[in-house]
Amino acid sequence: MRQTDKPWRRTEGRTTILGEQASGLSDTADTSVLPAEQEPGVDLRDVERETAMIRLFDGHHAQLVRLAVLLGADQDAEDVVAEAFCVLHSRWYRLRAPESAAAYLRSVVCNLVRMRIRRLQVSRRHADVQLDPIASAESTAMLHEDQRQVVDALKGLPTRQREALVLRYWMDLKEREIAEAMGISTGAVKSHISRGMHALSRAMGTRR
Repeated sequence: MRQTDKPWRRTEGRTTILGEQASGLSDTADTSVLPAEQEPGVDLRDVERETAMIRLFDGHHAQLVRLAVLLGADQDAEDVVAEAFCVLHSRWYRLRAPESAAAYLRSVVCNLVRMRIRRLQVSRRHADVQLDPIASAESTAMLHEDQRQVVDALKGLPTRQREALVLRYWMDLKEREIAEAMGISTGAVKSHISRGMHALSRAMGTRR
């Protein structure tokens, strides 16, 4: 999914969401003297949601794709992030506050990548499944040079350790924010970071 492809769009002044037009007023209402902001068929809450979603997409999409790659999504990173935005869109009104949307997206990306890794592990138990090396190379190409040097080592870590390290040192999140994204306690975050750093240092040492 390219950055310009969004699951929401504007059509002829009305908000169209995932192919469904927002519910409006009665067809019998006289619309000839209504100002644009009161146009029948437009729910102002939906308009605010679409505006916020566009800002989130523009401001966080690239960062979330890098996060998904580092967590192990490889060639599926953009699809994972696209799905995360769709999940947020469908659950927007359940958010505690609009300010929590970015944190929610990170949490969804972590969960989706985790599910993907589990599916791959199951598949590999039943067949000799190999990732496309070209696609994997393309996905890591979006990372900075210094990040590429540790991507392979990160992939060898347990899922939770990898998530904790990426969220802490690449996303620069605080322990509380990491705990929220991973759905665990701050104590568990500290443990995963400590063990992950030890394992990563050891893995990097063997590669030199």
